[in-house]
Amino acid sequence: MMFRAGLFLLFLLAISAGRAAEWLPIERQVAEMTKSGAVTVVHFWAPWCPNCHAELKSGGWKKFIEANPKARVVFITVRDERDGAKELLKFGLGPQQNFVHLQHPNPSRRPGEEMTSFMGLRVGWVPATWIFRHDRLRYALNYGQIRFPILQQLVEDAARGWD
Repeated sequence: MMFRAGLFLLFLLAISAGRAAEWLPIERQVAEMTKSGAVTVVHFWAPWCPNCHAELKSGGWKKFIEANPKARVVFITVRDERDGAKELLKFGLGPQQNFVHLQHPNPSRRPGEEMTSFMGLRVGWVPATWIFRHDRLRYALNYGQIRFPILQQLVEDAARGWD
């Protein structure tokens, strides 16, 4: 019985490794960032998205990033060809040491062509926010505009080390 369980575990690991081998370079880059013991917040956003702009206009992301210097915050511009970094600079995001901006290579918003997964996880809605620690997804907020007190609580919970 233990032998079968071990084989099954090896099978699952092989499937997972195979999927990771098919990832885009941006996915491998983000996966590498999530391996540290620090909390990594990955936020998918688009310059055309009204909810994304509401989060930025409120100053919520800038305040959150500056209030959490030990957490890495990765913004990924998706479904748009425009330079997301330039847009984010308008809202004060970019110079922070714990902030990283990446541009997804597939800018399409057309059904059937748009990016719908990242690191093997579904991305259906923008904005979407994922929280990682030690290479593991701890929380996924995939429903739209973030509430920053909730995000703060989830980041604090993820940092508490339940490994």
